[in-house]
Amino acid sequence: MRSRTLTLTAAAGAALLAIAALPANASGFSSGSASDTANPTSAQEGSVSAADLLAKVTSCSQISNGKYRTDDGTSASIPVCGKNGAVFWKADMDIDCDGQRTSKCNEDTDPWYQDDTAFHQSDGKPLRADSLPYVVVPSSSSIWNYSSAGIKGGGVVAVIYNNQVQYAVVGDTGPTKIIGEASYATGKALGINPDPENGGTDSGVTYILFKNSKVSPIESHGAAVTLGEELAKQFIRNN
Repeated sequence: MRSRTLTLTAAAGAALLAIAALPANASGFSSGSASDTANPTSAQEGSVSAADLLAKVTSCSQISNGKYRTDDGTSASIPVCGKNGAVFWKADMDIDCDGQRTSKCNEDTDPWYQDDTAFHQSDGKPLRADSLPYVVVPSSSSIWNYSSAGIKGGGVVAVIYNNQVQYAVVGDTGPTKIIGEASYATGKALGINPDPENGGTDSGVTYILFKNSKVSPIESHGAAVTLGEELAKQFIRNN
């Protein structure tokens, strides 16, 4: 994030929750494979269209106690909104490059770089921002507590930009008063400049976070897409 503070809040371990409405083979608890961690090759993932998802989030029933800023120095104007089975917000996208040190994400490429993420891979290592699509949620505060809202590390997120849908996981936590951040891989897949210092986009990004969902292992992007599409279809049916 271009204006991030350097505080990283560790998240408590999240219990795996079954999603009763999903078919057994789409539960998101499969072991996945090493190939699932490869970079996504297309911004539009699955058959659920951006238009169908956006049609369900045209109005906001605010569940946060206040609103968030998109960057330091901007006014607090972004609420967290509640829907049946999900929460969502519409904001900018700053680029998060935290986690495993790579040629694209390191102290030289990112002035705010940290070598850890709030949630970790199945092998205990931090997430890899340049290959795994993930979203950053604000650390819990008096404004909003993501875990109390049913949002967990590894939870599925539909990220929508420029009429494209990209599935990601909840992978990191950020400042308590700022919202709108996703990993290098998320930005790149959506055609957003992924440079952590000068990239991102100032507006036009919708984040739909599906409650009580969890991809296992968190680093399996393939599992996130499979579960995400099922949850997106369910979200459209139920709203």
